[in-house]
Amino acid sequence: MPTIACLSTLFGPLRALTALAAVLMAVLLAASVPAVASSARIKDIADVEGVRDNLLIGYGLVVGLNGTGDSLNNSPFTEQSLTGMLERMGVNTRGTNMRTKNVAAVMVTATLPPYAAQGTRIDIQVSAMGDAKSLLGGTLLVTPLMGADGEVYAVGQGPIAVSGFSAQGQGASVTRGVPTSGRISSGAIVEREIQFSLAELPVLRLSLRNPDFTTAQRVAAAINTQLRRNLAQATDPSSVLVTVPEPRRGDVVGLVTEIEQLRVTPDQVARVVVDEKSGVIVMGENVRISTVAIAQGNLTIRVTETPQVSQPGPFSEGETVVVPRTNIEVDAQEDRRLTVMSSGVTLQELVQSLNALGVGPRDMIAILQSIKAAGALQAEIEVI
Repeated sequence: MPTIACLSTLFGPLRALTALAAVLMAVLLAASVPAVASSARIKDIADVEGVRDNLLIGYGLVVGLNGTGDSLNNSPFTEQSLTGMLERMGVNTRGTNMRTKNVAAVMVTATLPPYAAQGTRIDIQVSAMGDAKSLLGGTLLVTPLMGADGEVYAVGQGPIAVSGFSAQGQGASVTRGVPTSGRISSGAIVEREIQFSLAELPVLRLSLRNPDFTTAQRVAAAINTQLRRNLAQATDPSSVLVTVPEPRRGDVVGLVTEIEQLRVTPDQVARVVVDEKSGVIVMGENVRISTVAIAQGNLTIRVTETPQVSQPGPFSEGETVVVPRTNIEVDAQEDRRLTVMSSGVTLQELVQSLNALGVGPRDMIAILQSIKAAGALQAEIEVI
């Protein structure tokens, strides 16, 4: 019995130390979560210069429409394109009056991804140019897709998938979506490749999608720490130059893969983005205000007209007239009070204070602009 008592006395403190270590570990893990959550991969904030998409465009004809195509009288380009296509097929339609409405002239657009090999397929978007009602059920004929240099890089053709529809009767019509625009999945074949040799570059240039001095410096520091050499340098807010080391000259793709998986914390200037058309307000976490007092209230005058009919008594010589009745209500919103916001107020406190005043999005835009005019808003206001 004494031996058992001694053992329990010995293992009691050990269990307490183990529990304390577990609690400390949980606290450390919880403290490390925000740092990871606020960071981003270099892959998500920067692009490798030269590895980019290219835009393609083409003009073509869609056939097979069920009477919803272009009116040839109102769309002369459709008639000319149809005549030229038939002549190339050996059919002469010069001098004839074509009245078909099963054809529509369209613009075809596509995005050529980087390093797209010859023979691969890409998606294309088809949009009507004339007065066609719908492209539902149509088929795009062979259409060359050109780049900005005028060269043909892909050729598109195939049936069009249209998500919208339109139905019309004598008394009503219904339109859902956009029936004059559609998409052809894998509808174009790449015919020409864009040559770009990434493996031969002695220096890689990383272009930040949101230029910033601090972010560029952090990216360069993260790369130098990973490669254990001073090979990266931030030359401006949007560019970071990385010198390819000699041992990695034959493995540039592996070097880029290693770099783009590194995590950094992007930094941006404090900015408030305002969309006055929709009333949308977006504020960054670094938005701060100095000490300022805010009061919000609108004078509302509501005039209501309720005319009444006044009729004379029975067997009298009076006339029936309309008597105006006007009711005027004035709402000065005198219950709104002045609110003081102290210096260094965070974004959450600012929003909570404005919501406490009963401020809507439209009024909040005016308040933010007034705070900025007073010099108390330490952020930029961008109106879109």
